[in-house]
Amino acid sequence: MKPSVKALLVSTCMTLSSVSFGAQTLTIATVNNSDMIRMQKLSKTFEAEHPDIKLNWVVLEENVLRQRLTTDIATQGGQFDVLTIGMYEAALWGAKGWLEPMKDLPASYALDDIFPSVREGLSVKGTLYALPFYAESSITYYRTDLFKNAGLTMPEHPTWTQIGEFAEKLTDKSKEQYGLCLRGKAGWGENMALITTLANGYGARWFDEKWQPQFNGPEWKDALNFYVDNMKKSGPPGASSNGFNENLALFNSGKCAIWVDASVAGSFVTDKTQSKVADHVGFTFAPHEKTDKGTSWMYSWSLAIPTSSKAKDAATVFTTWATSKEYGQLVAKTDGIANVPPGTRTSTYSDDYMKAAPFAKVTLESLKVADPKAPTLKPVPYIGIQLVTIPEFQAIGTQVGKFFAGALTGQQTVDQALTAAQSTTEREMKRAGYPK
Repeated sequence: MKPSVKALLVSTCMTLSSVSFGAQTLTIATVNNSDMIRMQKLSKTFEAEHPDIKLNWVVLEENVLRQRLTTDIATQGGQFDVLTIGMYEAALWGAKGWLEPMKDLPASYALDDIFPSVREGLSVKGTLYALPFYAESSITYYRTDLFKNAGLTMPEHPTWTQIGEFAEKLTDKSKEQYGLCLRGKAGWGENMALITTLANGYGARWFDEKWQPQFNGPEWKDALNFYVDNMKKSGPPGASSNGFNENLALFNSGKCAIWVDASVAGSFVTDKTQSKVADHVGFTFAPHEKTDKGTSWMYSWSLAIPTSSKAKDAATVFTTWATSKEYGQLVAKTDGIANVPPGTRTSTYSDDYMKAAPFAKVTLESLKVADPKAPTLKPVPYIGIQLVTIPEFQAIGTQVGKFFAGALTGQQTVDQALTAAQSTTEREMKRAGYPK
């Protein structure tokens, strides 16, 4: 007889949960994405098995979460015991000694089951500083019914030019049907994640080998002109306010024909309790243009423990539980196998999962080819596909995101936005002492 999910969950944390922590409260900061909201709901199982650990949840919008966590960890404020962070923060904060190393994990955690690229992205010099909750690439979602009715066929590897042509044909603003939904909300992890991969496809890069910003080149101009022109022509109103969650809501309500975004949305757009178009969604690879290098991002929302936490042992028990194979089994049992957090473990991609999750193949293949160490057509001195893994990028990326959001709203032209991006980035990089 197979062990129950509860028994498996208990065994995962056996080594650590045998220790009594006394009555402790963990404050967990996380993002308001559906997978994390599910984690919060299912954590009642964890609390039942660990009655001496209480969980206090702080659930925030993505930009706000990043700002709060950056401020707290830089000042060693100690407000949080568990942080939901990405590869950017894991690499930089781990190197600064702000995060607890994730070591001495129980054998049942099966660390080798986690994809090497994900482990590497959360490590510094071989030391793991966060445990991956899910990993994602970016893919193209599209309405198969609208394509069929219009006599259109989505290629397996579309170009951005093709995406723009399809979007124009599928836009009917009188019916609130918009051909193309893309992120517009300013933020280095919001609009700039999408725009950077789009620009990579046009052959652009953030910096040349000497750390000189490249926004004054033709590649960025072509990419940003495509983005602004097509979003104005085929996008929804108020696009500059739309991030991942807002575009997900638009797509699920039937208002988007094409959406390019995180592969993690696959389980949401095919969930009939969330999506009105669940039976009419197709999945293919993120668009390219002049090149396919860096056109699909790589990212992992992960759980980390700050060195400022006063409940490190209890925090380790929780992070191990929430990122374990057994947690995935719990999700499969309660919400269906297609909703298991994707992109982190080899074992997730079983035959049953591949059959239940029509987006799984594209996600897996996209993650395999994503290479943060060689992210662009021309050589670069940085690591990162949709971001640049240097401390200064958080401020620079957010400011550039504001300029590009301004071009989308018409507050400034594309040329003005690129000129502002170039001068601001040059100034900040000079101030930071690059090249180093």
